[in-house]
Amino acid sequence: MTEKEKMNAQKLYDANYDKELENERLECKALCQEYNKLPVKELEKRSELIKKILGKTGEQVHIEPDFWCDYGYKISVGENFYANHGLIILDGGGVTFGDDVFIAPSCGFHTAGHPIDFERRNQGLEYAYPIKVGSNVWIGAGVQVMPGVTIGDNVVIGGGSVVVKDIPSNSVAVGNPCRVIREITKEDREKCWDR
Repeated sequence: MTEKEKMNAQKLYDANYDKELENERLECKALCQEYNKLPVKELEKRSELIKKILGKTGEQVHIEPDFWCDYGYKISVGENFYANHGLIILDGGGVTFGDDVFIAPSCGFHTAGHPIDFERRNQGLEYAYPIKVGSNVWIGAGVQVMPGVTIGDNVVIGGGSVVVKDIPSNSVAVGNPCRVIREITKEDREKCWDR
């Protein structure tokens, strides 16, 4: 198996020294750098370039600079996707977002992990497990999502959370480690948030 095939099969692979993967990351980072340098008023160019970077998108996709990812083509975003400044996606394992996802500033989605033992870690080995985020999800500022996590539909993740386990649909989850604190209720839909 090639290192890329190992990555796609969720096996340990050589992330640091494999030339094919290194070249793919460098090409993607060059596109991210170009994206981050575009004038903010050049909305059409920004839209075209982000759709070139990402593997699959809906029509309405808006990511504020700075944005960085490893490969780009392993990221899929649905319709009405919005991410504020400072989004980082380490997408070796693939990251999928549903429709109507809102991501606050300084968030990270990290599919990559490394062996605990230093011998294999120092060889440049890592693994990559997919992250899946459902539809109608709000991710608060500074949230970090770890390898292999699935976040269901209609979820709110509180700011500063570190998500290490799956979060079920229709819930509010916060903390480090992130945990469900309650379900989203009818009351939440009726509350006037300006008081």
